[in-house]
Amino acid sequence: MITRLNVTSIYVLDKDEALDFYVNKLGLEKGSDFKQGSYRWLTVRVPGNADVEISLEQPGPPLHDEATAEQLRELITKGALSGLVFHTDDARALYETLQERGVADFTQEPMDHFYGTDMGLRDPFGNAIRILERKAAPVATA
Repeated sequence: MITRLNVTSIYVLDKDEALDFYVNKLGLEKGSDFKQGSYRWLTVRVPGNADVEISLEQPGPPLHDEATAEQLRELITKGALSGLVFHTDDARALYETLQERGVADFTQEPMDHFYGTDMGLRDPFGNAIRILERKAAPVATA
């Protein structure tokens, strides 16, 4: 039986630039950072949550041949691959903080919906990121 998710991956074009964005701009923390030969295993995670890490993967060896890596790089820059969804306690305050940190590629300013307030942005490579402040569930009355 599967009991939890440990690592998910997102493709980036430059691991150092991705680390800078996800840690210094978005506010995540560095998880693992190991090298084996030319391969670098690099992860980030939500501060205080070591149970789930995001692997920052670059297309290329040893995972992909050059033709596949080039196709993936094109898809990344188009924003056509997977994205990430994070939760926050205050979407509007976080929006202001992200702007102060130099994040500029917002696809949606904080907007209220029936499920809460969310916003959209892209990392430096085109990957979609959504950040959600969930509405409290209505209290049932008897």
